[in-house]
Amino acid sequence: MSYLPKNETEPGDPKKPTNARVMIWIVVGGIGLYLIVTGVYGGLTGGS
Repeated sequence: MSYLPKNETEPGDPKKPTNARVMIWIVVGGIGLYLIVTGVYGGLTGGS
């Protein structure tokens, strides 16, 4: 017995990622992009 909604336990299209997984990838991608941009900016400006 599961407390999850039916569409979470039996997705219609197994190839399609869930909304939660998409949101996690967006957050992780944003953090990675921030780290890359600040690193490049620091390198170009000669940061300490």
